[in-house]
Amino acid sequence: MIEMCEEKIDVQKVIDAAQAEDCGAVTVFLGTVRNHSRGKEIIRLEYDAYPEMAVKMIQKVVDEAKEKWDVRKAAVAHRTGILAIGEIAVAIAVATPHRQEGFEACKYIIDRLKQVVPIWKKEVAFDGETWIEEHA
Repeated sequence: MIEMCEEKIDVQKVIDAAQAEDCGAVTVFLGTVRNHSRGKEIIRLEYDAYPEMAVKMIQKVVDEAKEKWDVRKAAVAHRTGILAIGEIAVAIAVATPHRQEGFEACKYIIDRLKQVVPIWKKEVAFDGETWIEEHA
């Protein structure tokens, strides 16, 4: 399951989509909106995306992770629109036989997602707005 959504992410749906009976681990990463960034106090984030291309690119990233680790199932959901502090922007779940490869696969997926997927983030702070182009 890979989806772009404007509504709140159903984390349990993401986890359920990644369940695999032959795996001992379902590793989950949740990216949330924090109240500060780059030395500024953040009010909210705004995400925009090219959904059709984003879904294809996320699938490509998941396929890359499956080539590197024994990922049996994976699910990714990413929000678009206006997100408040504390809301979930992205949820990733992977099923692997063992936990270590699940942690590594989740880290890889979020890092690559930020590098190659056409999703754009605007930070709205008290002193202005900034489109974020680079990723840490």
